[in-house]
Amino acid sequence: MTLVATDLDEPSLQGLGMYVSLRGMSDAGHTHSQVANELFGKLESELVASFDADELVAYTSQRPRVTFLGDHFAGYQAPRLEIYLMTDELEQQFWLVTGVEPDLKWERVISELLRFIEAFNVSLVVSTASLPMPVPHTRPVGVTAHGNRKDLIENISTWSPTVESPAGLTSLLEIRLNDVSRDVVGYSLHTPHYLAESEYPAVAVAALEHVGAALKLALPTDNLREAGRLVDGQLAEQLENSTDVRQMVDGFEKRFDAHSQEHERRSLLLDEGESLPDAEELGTRVEDFLATIEDTEDWLNSTENGPLSGESE
Repeated sequence: MTLVATDLDEPSLQGLGMYVSLRGMSDAGHTHSQVANELFGKLESELVASFDADELVAYTSQRPRVTFLGDHFAGYQAPRLEIYLMTDELEQQFWLVTGVEPDLKWERVISELLRFIEAFNVSLVVSTASLPMPVPHTRPVGVTAHGNRKDLIENISTWSPTVESPAGLTSLLEIRLNDVSRDVVGYSLHTPHYLAESEYPAVAVAALEHVGAALKLALPTDNLREAGRLVDGQLAEQLENSTDVRQMVDGFEKRFDAHSQEHERRSLLLDEGESLPDAEELGTRVEDFLATIEDTEDWLNSTENGPLSGESE
């Protein structure tokens, strides 16, 4: 890791929170890019440190983008993994770790992050991910909360399974931070699996809301909310024109609502002791998802336009 900024010895930088958002396997709904665009588009930022992505990324695994302009290539988008000092809408500062999830040298990257976290006595590390799940887009975005800060995760999750899954850099970072008794939490948002390949603004809004509540930051979501309203309109039109899709979403809604009636969860946006009696509960299990894959693929292939076709906005 190479430090870019030179004025990092100010006492005001001690004890800030850190948000980790990486583009990797757990990025259903293109959450990372939407969050990054919103943060860098609205907030003041200063590049503090960067990693040598050329040593960390297997280019054949996640190929960078390049633009072809009729007769030549240009605009190569080199992979980046960087740390920024951000300032929220209320002039509060926090660290942002952003970029691509490394393919290689996870332990070395995490060691460098731990050194940074120790040097600046980071108060809390928060990460977000987005998982494709058999949930309806017509209900609030669900979440699986995890980490060692019980006050920030208890009764937050809409689904808390015991499963073995592929690891990510942020999950390993959470383990290593817990090993050294550093506060860490993560929020894995549930994206409707039929929208996993599209830009789904609602899940990006949910990510920023959870991070903002955990780190006590004022993070921008206005553009994402407006984009979400447009996507909702497109989805409503497609549902109206497809009986098969409507029936599938109806099935998700019934299971979702049945589950929500059996559980009650709280919101980080409410004061302690208050509860949120809503439908933000996962109304299905993984086996339900597997049972729907075949039917889902059939109607996904038959849908030509809009978010359900997998086209990004």
